[in-house]
Amino acid sequence: MHSCGGSWPHDEQRPKMTPPEKAPAVHSIAAALLRNQQRLWWLHSVYALLFGIGVMWLGHRNFVFLRVTLLYVLFIWITSLLLPRLAPKFGERHGQWLHRVIHYFNRNFYQQILFFILPLYYSSATVRSRNMVFVLLLAASALLSTLDLIYDRHLSTKWSWAALFFAFNLFACVNVMLPVLWWISNLGAFYIGAAASFLGFATFCFRLSHLPLWKARAVITVGGVMLIFFVFSGRPYIPPVPLRILSAAFGSDLDRTSLMITNPFSAMPTGASVRIVGLTSIDAPLGLREQVSHQWYLDGRLVNSSPFYQVTGGRKEGFRLWTGHTFNLSSVHLVRLDVVTEGGQLIGRASLPAMR
Repeated sequence: MHSCGGSWPHDEQRPKMTPPEKAPAVHSIAAALLRNQQRLWWLHSVYALLFGIGVMWLGHRNFVFLRVTLLYVLFIWITSLLLPRLAPKFGERHGQWLHRVIHYFNRNFYQQILFFILPLYYSSATVRSRNMVFVLLLAASALLSTLDLIYDRHLSTKWSWAALFFAFNLFACVNVMLPVLWWISNLGAFYIGAAASFLGFATFCFRLSHLPLWKARAVITVGGVMLIFFVFSGRPYIPPVPLRILSAAFGSDLDRTSLMITNPFSAMPTGASVRIVGLTSIDAPLGLREQVSHQWYLDGRLVNSSPFYQVTGGRKEGFRLWTGHTFNLSSVHLVRLDVVTEGGQLIGRASLPAMR
């Protein structure tokens, strides 16, 4: 007698259950992603660039986000220092994933920081002046942070490039953050930003370079010499963010009651003895105090520098600064007025062209 129940006598005789036809579809999708991964990363770079433009719009209208950028900078700094020590402890496979995740966050934080502060520097820069060089470098740095493949394969993997990239962006962030949030003068912010930049560069050298200690010290020494050169000669290349010129006017005199130019000049007058008064309106955030001077140029030659006056921020119409001098304009083709800080940073300029 055979019972109706029981089990199969051998496992190999057990009928095989075929899974649903999902695995081939999953594999085909994964293969398609692998084949087009570079195109997908470039599409992501385009998205990052568009997102950065949106952050630029935010940075042009609201300074509050600067407080958040401080946390972003600290995250980039700390994770960059700890990643080489933590990744090997997770094994090769998980260590690579940790690298990718940290680099992804750092890259996105760089994008948000740089695209936020870029319009702040641009609004304080003067077109066709030396401080536009820094704005162009900052724009290039922001664009570089959106290029995923270049950042992941080159910038983040080479210690020298990563150290310079971080040091430059750290200076740019600190230099704009201190005057806006803590009302530190532009000159003080410049020195503090330069010191922070050198500190960041030094920590990256010791963290990222698998060089002998003496060679790392040599690189840091060279970086220190370059920093000293930058401190003494680089200030004119840095826009005095967040200071900027709202308006400028020239005339023969000033009504001190209304602080308005009387008998305004639209072009340069001529004569052996001509008095010109220059009035500038300087925009600065509430609480910021800065020492500012007027410098007068005739055909590009400096002929007069006024004493430094203290500008106080927070006025909607801007802080109005005026100076007047008598010039011999009989053979002059251009009168120019530069507004500069005590650190030699150009806030803005105005000019009187010759009459046609």
